[in-house]
Amino acid sequence: MTQRDDTTVEVTRVERGDVYARVSTIGSGRERPFVLVAGIGVAATYFERLAPNLNEFGPVHALDLPGFGGVPHPPAAMTIEEYADLVEAVIDDLGLTDPILVGHSMGTQMVAEVAARRPGISTVVLIGPVVFPGIRRLVPLAGRFLRASWHEPFRVKVLAIGSYLTCGFRWFFRILPEMMRFPIEERFAHIRAHTLVIRGEHDAVVPRVWVRWIARTIPFATTWEIGGAGHSVMHGHAEGVARLCVEWARSPRDTDGFLHRMSDEAAAAPEPTHPTLRTALKGLRGRLRELTGVARDDDRLIAAGKTEHAESMAEARSER
Repeated sequence: MTQRDDTTVEVTRVERGDVYARVSTIGSGRERPFVLVAGIGVAATYFERLAPNLNEFGPVHALDLPGFGGVPHPPAAMTIEEYADLVEAVIDDLGLTDPILVGHSMGTQMVAEVAARRPGISTVVLIGPVVFPGIRRLVPLAGRFLRASWHEPFRVKVLAIGSYLTCGFRWFFRILPEMMRFPIEERFAHIRAHTLVIRGEHDAVVPRVWVRWIARTIPFATTWEIGGAGHSVMHGHAEGVARLCVEWARSPRDTDGFLHRMSDEAAAAPEPTHPTLRTALKGLRGRLRELTGVARDDDRLIAAGKTEHAESMAEARSER
């Protein structure tokens, strides 16, 4: 892999039969890569604030799986196990040695499945793991999701709407039953990786009792709560979540099963008060180039758009 800076994004594909995963990679090196798996309906863009902060040990690979992020979906709905097959294909085809697996929401189901299959995986992060068995019904789950969404930053809501439109509501509601019925709790006892479980303080989809139970059930696990955060904690509180992930990968803490807490002030990254017009336009242009690339099925254009957007975010951080 060629050397690149922390804003250059490379886009590749890993194919299996008629489906493929789009892999967006940032950072360089091969020591300990991160692999990021997003939730239902959303895309690798959900990790755009987290990924640049994870390039501590090696590259960061964020996945767009079939039906999400503009990746074509097959005629029939895929099961969580089939999605996990594709995550494993990414690990194998990229030649990743003991990657740090990070899943968010439905992505935690795929990560848990892969970790249960592969005892050689040593480090896992589950962010907002679903679905709590006590709310495995559509109406109560939808109500809890709306409650959690109230606490999301405006930019996350806009990003989510765009992702859901790209996914398409037909595919979303074909995959939703697969997510609802997947028994993630049956995988926990088989996970041998040191596992960090993260929830947002206001994440009604992921109750405290649930993450505490997870931390006690996985043989080597602990859990942290991020103050002031909703379900998409890794976007709204990217720097705090990144610190937890990197520290956990570097040196897993005692697996005491208790719920630890990071305050809102410690977790939240300060936002630029008045980003320059040039920076704002650059970010918008990058996003439009990425969307055009998705519409044209052009990975090079997607990579160029993602890179331009990443550069704009880096410039915005320097303007604080």
